[in-house]
Amino acid sequence: MSDLLPDLGAGAEQSRLLEMLNESGARRVLRTPPPDLGLAEHLPFPFFAMVGQLEMRTALLLSVINPAVGGVLLIGPRGTGKTTCVRSLTDLLPYIEVSTCPEGCLPGDLDEDGNPDVCAECRRKLAAGEPITRLDAVKLVELPLNARLEDVVGGINERVAVQQGRVRLEQGILARADQNLLYIDEVNLLDDVLVDAILDAAAQGSYTVRRGAMVGTYRSRFVLIGSMNPEEGRLRPQIMDRFGLRVPVQGLVSREERFEVYQRVRRYQTNRRRFLAEWASLTLAAQEELALARELLRQTVLDDEAVEVGLTLVQQLGIDSHRAEYAMFEAARAHAAADGRDRADLRDIRAVAPMALRQRRSPFMADYFARQIAEDEAIQQQIDALVDQYGWEDPQ
Repeated sequence: MSDLLPDLGAGAEQSRLLEMLNESGARRVLRTPPPDLGLAEHLPFPFFAMVGQLEMRTALLLSVINPAVGGVLLIGPRGTGKTTCVRSLTDLLPYIEVSTCPEGCLPGDLDEDGNPDVCAECRRKLAAGEPITRLDAVKLVELPLNARLEDVVGGINERVAVQQGRVRLEQGILARADQNLLYIDEVNLLDDVLVDAILDAAAQGSYTVRRGAMVGTYRSRFVLIGSMNPEEGRLRPQIMDRFGLRVPVQGLVSREERFEVYQRVRRYQTNRRRFLAEWASLTLAAQEELALARELLRQTVLDDEAVEVGLTLVQQLGIDSHRAEYAMFEAARAHAAADGRDRADLRDIRAVAPMALRQRRSPFMADYFARQIAEDEAIQQQIDALVDQYGWEDPQ
């Protein structure tokens, strides 16, 4: 896949964020001596040091800018950088307002009368002018394949029960993923029981845990990111439909790009701090651009041509799921915001439509509905034949 952004048309100017994404795959970035900005202890491979794979990186950035995109599914063979790219997002994730309450209360939670719909402790804090939230960076929460259902949804803290003789419900991975990114590697190998729990939480934005007389309800609004190798098995259609964007990730074809991957990985393995320092200025600039894009997204709208082309495209492709339009339009808004524009147009539809619409057509369902139409026509023909045979008059 070429490491170039789509042509946006004559006179169009790309924002700094899209420009950085396009330039980061080129070697000239390495030749520019960056300032020494210092490094955090967490040392993932730099996002912009990834070579090629522009569509994968674009899809991940769009999901960070606009969580309403519905997440990203990366599909490809082993060793193509899927997990590395997802984990490299951690240095770019923005800061958000998170609840300090175990129940997840937020100041904006209101009941039908417009009063704060929070727990008693948070109500007391709000009345006293005390904060019930704090700023924290969005996190990448990983769900391991060997996780138990209690790990995912939460349950009784066995250690506290044994050592202290108290029974207490503990939050699970889904609750900790609230307002964060939930990453599932090899998602197609996940146990069906866990898949059902994730689907329920993703659909409702919250879930309830019952253990005897104890009941806990937890918020769980997350961006779902999955990766899979199709050689190891298919993904259940129910969870496939939950991913807004789907990206096939192939190995790089260019010999120069493949050798560049080798050089960058070797330098990263040899001296991680030095390698990250080379990309620190670009990473910091991208953090600022992402924050600006998230702010701009609030006022970004779709123009009429984009809506018309998007709806016609879905109709002509024969896609049944209404999540197709939603994912495409939300991704288009995010793409426009990343480009510094408050109006998404045909350029953005063209850029995101393949990611949002691929693998949504179902030959089985198309055949099913075709057979149903044929059966309905046969029923109507029999009715018409009976009417003619007995000379009955149709009131219509």
